[in-house]
Amino acid sequence: MECDFMETDILESLEDLGYKGPLLEDGALSQAVSAGASSPEFTKLCAWLVSELRVLCKLEENVQATNSPSEAEEFQLEVSGLLGEMNCPYLSLTSGDVTKRLLIQKNCLLLLTYLISELEAARMLCVNAPPKKAQEGGGSEVFQELKGICIALGMSKPPANITMFQFFSGIEKKLNETLAKVPPNHVGKPLLRKPMGPAHWEKIEAINQAIANEYEVRRKLLIKRLDVTVQSFGWSDRAKSQTEKLAKVYQPKRSVLSPKSTISVAHLLALLFMKALLRERMCAKHTSNKVLLSRIYNRYPEYIIPPPLLNNPIQKWAKDLNNIFSEDIQMANKKRGLTSVIIREIQIETH
Repeated sequence: MECDFMETDILESLEDLGYKGPLLEDGALSQAVSAGASSPEFTKLCAWLVSELRVLCKLEENVQATNSPSEAEEFQLEVSGLLGEMNCPYLSLTSGDVTKRLLIQKNCLLLLTYLISELEAARMLCVNAPPKKAQEGGGSEVFQELKGICIALGMSKPPANITMFQFFSGIEKKLNETLAKVPPNHVGKPLLRKPMGPAHWEKIEAINQAIANEYEVRRKLLIKRLDVTVQSFGWSDRAKSQTEKLAKVYQPKRSVLSPKSTISVAHLLALLFMKALLRERMCAKHTSNKVLLSRIYNRYPEYIIPPPLLNNPIQKWAKDLNNIFSEDIQMANKKRGLTSVIIREIQIETH
């Protein structure tokens, strides 16, 4: 009887939410939830609800519909990650064997009820509270950056009829006036030593985007492994009683982990000069390091001194970026060997 009432409430709510799928037909929903994750129609309904939620909420996890019962286990893993991100309060959906949770009819109905209630709440909040950008009138990211520059330089609000050339000329004039007042060598050397055109910046943006995409894929994999590892702690009978305590400790830390990259083009350009800066600091700290570095350089030159600049900066940057990220991978493999070499060289110097 309880399942029948839940099915009736789910069908009414789906109609109110605008669902037009085949599960609104008589008996279709009951048949789908009986099969659970093995039913492609049930997974399609869950995927639809999650897609509607992702429009209104900042969810990193996603759920894909299945095409056959053989994909049920993968679907349940995706649902488990989603419920963990949403801090689902139902223990029957977040604890126990992850491959068997959605093979029980009551759990499937409970999952649909939970997703529907979250979607209804998100839509109500969206209606009652307009988007933050609409309230603040913040404008685009470029506008915010230009506004920040004007505020930092103490410039007044530019008139509405000013041209872009006049606007940037005013920024350049104000910047030169400000730099004239600072002590000598207060500002470091510029990262760019040659003028850049639109084609150059497009290439740099493309390099930065490629690196950001690679970072996002790797970070998503690590976060997924972390979620599965933490969830496995609650599979044993002894740990089931501690599920709530585990979630209370883990979820606040998990919520701050984002796969998105915050590295800008400025960070990307700064990477090219990182090696030289590290070498300068190491040599300035201890004079004995000059002898030690010269010996290590014969064996590991790529970690100490960067190659000279080429005439074409774009080709040089692209080449260096490839080398930097390939060296990061090599560094993980050679770290122990390099450390042992340094220790041996220090022992030689002290004896």
